[in-house]
Amino acid sequence: MAAKFVVKETKGGQMMFNLVAPNGEIVLTSEQYKSKGGLKNGIKSVKEHAKDAKNFKHLTTKKGGPYFVLRAGNNRVIGRSESYSSDSALKNGIESVMKNAPGAAVDDQTKK
Repeated sequence: MAAKFVVKETKGGQMMFNLVAPNGEIVLTSEQYKSKGGLKNGIKSVKEHAKDAKNFKHLTTKKGGPYFVLRAGNNRVIGRSESYSSDSALKNGIESVMKNAPGAAVDDQTKK
């Protein structure tokens, strides 16, 4: 399976996407968008900014688990990872986003 952006509707009627790696794991989740245009711009931004490691910020959850966010050039968060079990797993997640996001196809599962 190739990596892909899976677009879904949220319970609140908005849209969001997950970047799903070739192994089927979700490696990045977007914010919620009100419009399809905004969502498409979000995917475009992830594809562009995922190429540079400096756009990834390592953070820690309240429970101490590592996770990362991907930031755009304006420092706005455009995607967030799940919490990882270790720093090495976090590093693998970032590498997966960097490798897979730029060429990932879009699987739009919305009705909009």
